[in-house]
Amino acid sequence: MRHVPRKRFGQNFLTDEAVIADIIAAVAPQPADRMIEIGPGLGALTRPLVARLDHLHVVEIDRDIVARLKQDFPPERVTIHQGDALKFDFSALGPQLRVVGNLPYNISTPLLFHLARNTANIRDIHVMLQREVVARMVARPASSDFGRMSVMLQYRFQMEKILDVPASAFRPAPKVESAVVRLLPLVRGAGERCDEALFTRLVASAFAQRRKTLRNTLRNYLGREDFATLGVDPEARAQELAVADFMRIASYVASKRAA
Repeated sequence: MRHVPRKRFGQNFLTDEAVIADIIAAVAPQPADRMIEIGPGLGALTRPLVARLDHLHVVEIDRDIVARLKQDFPPERVTIHQGDALKFDFSALGPQLRVVGNLPYNISTPLLFHLARNTANIRDIHVMLQREVVARMVARPASSDFGRMSVMLQYRFQMEKILDVPASAFRPAPKVESAVVRLLPLVRGAGERCDEALFTRLVASAFAQRRKTLRNTLRNYLGREDFATLGVDPEARAQELAVADFMRIASYVASKRAA
């Protein structure tokens, strides 16, 4: 039976065989890989993944699609986790998890941050997102796309856009263009880590008002002498700083408060 895409789930089903082949080639699944697909939908990626893997996990919220998946794939090949990917415990599947998916655009940002909290168990992530979102993810400092999302995800991941995908590759065609991005969790040594809760608050404050200078946005964290000690221009704006600069500021503030 033909499935009617549901707007509330942000459903746009990938149908372009060439794009599907390119994504599978980029993921390069191996039989023993521990892999989970987010939002398998009608199985465009699921089928070629199952053909290459010993076993695949999928997480799907749509009950009708879950019923289809149960008909199409035997449980010894595919484990179906019915529910919201935003609430799914990815760490429960064990270490070295590989994540793949065509993410619903309406939850893509919170889902990326949810995955970022599970990096200890994740080997890599290959996901399709709105092209503008991918541009913000991989943006460099001082560019117009560089913002809070850039800093927070670049703190956790090494990221690379690997494929542009036109709207015509989907049914129904979305109103935006898409892109596939690869995320590799960064392993930071003890000397490279900072107070992550403080880091998160500090970055949020810095980007809360992009047009204002750091002197204003970080006034609750740094005074004039602090900027001088750090070698940071108080007249600069948040988007001019690199991820390492925010980490250095967070470590400095944490040490100052501890003292």
